[in-house]
Amino acid sequence: MALGRCCRDFSRAFLSCNLENQRGNENKRSTCWCIMVTVGALISVCWLYIWLVFYSDRDDFNTLFFSYLYKHKDYFMVVMIISALLASYCVLLLLFALVQVVLQEKLDLHWIHKYTAPFLQFGAVGAVTLLSWLVFRTFNQVQKRSKFLIAGLFLILSAFIYLCPLLIHSPCLIDIKEINLTKPDIWGHRGAPMLAPENTMMSFERSATECKVKVFETDVQLSKDRIPFLMHDNKGEFLKRTTNVTQSVSSGNQVDISELQSLNAGKWFIENDPFQTVHLLNKSQRETAESQTIPTLRQLLKLAKRHNISIIFDLYCNGSNDTEDTVKEILNSNISHELIYWLPPQNREYVKKTSNFTQVYNITETSEMDKQNGTHLNVRHSQLNTDKIRNLRNKGIKVNLHVVNERWMFSLLWCAGASSVTTNNCQVFSKMEQPDWTMAPSVYITLWISVDAASILIMIAVFVYHRKNTSSRQRGGRISEQLEIAPLV
Repeated sequence: MALGRCCRDFSRAFLSCNLENQRGNENKRSTCWCIMVTVGALISVCWLYIWLVFYSDRDDFNTLFFSYLYKHKDYFMVVMIISALLASYCVLLLLFALVQVVLQEKLDLHWIHKYTAPFLQFGAVGAVTLLSWLVFRTFNQVQKRSKFLIAGLFLILSAFIYLCPLLIHSPCLIDIKEINLTKPDIWGHRGAPMLAPENTMMSFERSATECKVKVFETDVQLSKDRIPFLMHDNKGEFLKRTTNVTQSVSSGNQVDISELQSLNAGKWFIENDPFQTVHLLNKSQRETAESQTIPTLRQLLKLAKRHNISIIFDLYCNGSNDTEDTVKEILNSNISHELIYWLPPQNREYVKKTSNFTQVYNITETSEMDKQNGTHLNVRHSQLNTDKIRNLRNKGIKVNLHVVNERWMFSLLWCAGASSVTTNNCQVFSKMEQPDWTMAPSVYITLWISVDAASILIMIAVFVYHRKNTSSRQRGGRISEQLEIAPLV
């Protein structure tokens, strides 16, 4: 059982981004991706096999490249290594796809494959065009029976690569002039943890002033004297990672707030440099970071009121009245109820009765959200595909995805129509004015046809060149034989 779970989790991370129960069209899509992965693996292995066959001609290949680049390198080995890596990667994709099939999981390729698919196809066309030089030369040298095998394999490979855009669906293949593409709001994950120690007032202050976040995302626990404070770690030695605690403390309700706030919550950030970003801080900022302490929820509420920024949090309950005491703290702060995004599922009905907080649901509460006409969904970025995000947004549901730290994924979710993302990288995302790339479908179709047509024309020219060369050599050989026979006659 443990091994099965391990294989499933690893294959999910490596291969897929959408593993929710799906029906109808999404089952068809899973089948389509499975076929593509299988065909891709077979083609990549065949590609590698072809290069192994041509290994004896590697000197000719290197000489050809030297005639263009005028540098002595083992170009053939470079291509071999790239081909081996490609084959290994595709075979791994196939293996993990099979693992998910065995475990009865739905298959959907990871977003990065879809994000880069248009450009990967252009690269594949270029690669198969280069390969045609060796294929056609061999085609004209081998016997008739072998010609059918070489021609058949190469035609199947070329046809698949030329036509695979019919299966490509990238969210960024859109015309931004025709679609009102709104940038997702940025939610600061524990503030701005790349610019300051996580879940400290400095972190939230910098996320507000430098990143212009719309929402503070944090984690709340209650102390022994029932004061809500901010701390993500909540099990075992939960204070050790981000403070200088020396005694053993297993939960927040064992310590008074005064003891908690006597701890240093910033030096670990400077010493460990968790995101390799400490060098971005000046001397004053480093000193401020080193002096940070554990903040209370009340301190964050005051900051949110001052900047008119919303708050969303996970509530780690260690007592029976944690929800009630947390709600009481929020109500006593007199913050606008619209600024509180209530995420914890426990005692949600009590929260609704005592406040007008905005209710935010997670992926396991979608049925409850539908019953309550909820409009906010907070999910991990790997739990929804791009079509589902667009469909939810069209229904008026705001989807927040967490935790998104890479530019390419932020760009992809931007294209998909995500309402917001929770991120550690707010200082980068806040400066982006548009996705890293978008392309109108009409432009992509034009490029696709142009690249394929150019490749086909080049292949025809290469085929004709090799055919003429072979014919010339054969005529030359016959003439030589006649000349050798003539003196004997």
